[in-house]
Amino acid sequence: MIVVDVVSAGIRDEPRPVPPAIEARNVSKRFGSVTALERVSLRVGKGEVLGLIGDNGAGKSTLIKILNGFHQPTQGELLIDGVATRLTGVADGRAHGIETVFQDLALINTLLVYMNLHLNKEPRFGPFLRRSLMQRNSRRYLDDIGIGISSVNDEVANLSGGQRQAIAVARSVYSNSRILLLDEPLAAMGAKEGAIILDLISMLHERGNVSIILIAHNYTQVLDVCDRVNLLQHGEIVLDKKTTETSAEELLDLVANEYRRGGRLAGNRGQLLDEVRGG
Repeated sequence: MIVVDVVSAGIRDEPRPVPPAIEARNVSKRFGSVTALERVSLRVGKGEVLGLIGDNGAGKSTLIKILNGFHQPTQGELLIDGVATRLTGVADGRAHGIETVFQDLALINTLLVYMNLHLNKEPRFGPFLRRSLMQRNSRRYLDDIGIGISSVNDEVANLSGGQRQAIAVARSVYSNSRILLLDEPLAAMGAKEGAIILDLISMLHERGNVSIILIAHNYTQVLDVCDRVNLLQHGEIVLDKKTTETSAEELLDLVANEYRRGGRLAGNRGQLLDEVRGG
């Protein structure tokens, strides 16, 4: 009998590729006769930051809501760590380590800052809320990321749009999430607050244990903090590139060409303007 030493012979088991942290395969979503997404395939590796860009109405928020369980896809499948998964709701998404900062923030204006930071995740001692612990943790979280809010006992309604956005981001970041979905987190922020959130995304990226999808309209910001960028148009992914292989100019041209095409499709519109306006 001949025994072959596979190691010395140079034959080794190849390491299995690490599956994406989250992946959508051929996902479509229809609302009645309206098609919001058409066979979208998207993946985010473990520790990767993906920029998702596109015009208003392109389907970005709908895709995010499928990834976190808010919507169910009409077709296609969702995989988490390579395993086909059907999320039954946002709570189920959280149970799988998925946290989302929605465009509308999902904050309660009449609650205090520290209550909003622990919304639906309040520490308790029996039936009682551990308010002192929530206040201490909230102060630590906000100081840690550098957001200037004087008191965690202020009502959220009294804060600026940027401060409210920062609370929504901090609530998702300071959790045990493995997948973070950020739906335009910088939209209501000034330059200083926006820079703080971008630094926070970079810090999470360096640690390598959180996968992030960032929806943004500022392409320079996307190129600064993301590993890859996907462009979504008319419910379809039309570009998937590493950020090192593209530029803000290329991304702007792709979006601008879509506007130009839309203008050409206008055809004979406006023929009645002279008649109505007496031209």
